[in-house]
Amino acid sequence: MRAIIRAAAPPVAVAPAGDDTGAPPLTFRELFEAHAPFVWRALLALGVGDADVADASQQVFLVLHRKLGRLEPGCSPRTFMYGICLRVAADYRKRKRRRHEHLVADLPEMACHPTQEDRAWQQQSLQRLRVALDDLAPGQREVFVLYEIEELPMVEVARAIGRSLQTAYGRLYAARKAVAAALDVEVRGGGRDE
Repeated sequence: MRAIIRAAAPPVAVAPAGDDTGAPPLTFRELFEAHAPFVWRALLALGVGDADVADASQQVFLVLHRKLGRLEPGCSPRTFMYGICLRVAADYRKRKRRRHEHLVADLPEMACHPTQEDRAWQQQSLQRLRVALDDLAPGQREVFVLYEIEELPMVEVARAIGRSLQTAYGRLYAARKAVAAALDVEVRGGGRDE
């Protein structure tokens, strides 16, 4: 599932970002180069359409540039940016409802797949995942995307969504069940270590 979402992001050169905890502050350019693919994937996973993800990504970095001085010590830049992504994606979804846009089944072609069968399977899987994510409640979707797709630790997920750790785990559990039901797979217990 993670590979499908990551494959949808366009290739962007990623500079070494340094450490998110205790390293000297990164410049805006370093943050952009290191986290542009993450922002792109996050916006796609949060329901921003393919046609609008470039504009939404630009909006995220405009807000980041304006609020860069508010980044609290010890807060991961990725967590801070995801909070901005949440608000930009929510604004996009509100506008989308007013414009009465509909998702289409045409997904961008992936040129790096060796066979047509692999490409077709990946496109179908991505579409099924997007539909499953669209059916989740916003709070469940946010936790699922951060934890399962972006692989952030649950402590950072809870901080990013502004909820307690217990609430974040509860939303993850509900989201996993809903996504598994939508994708017709069995949910395995446990998950990755924190």
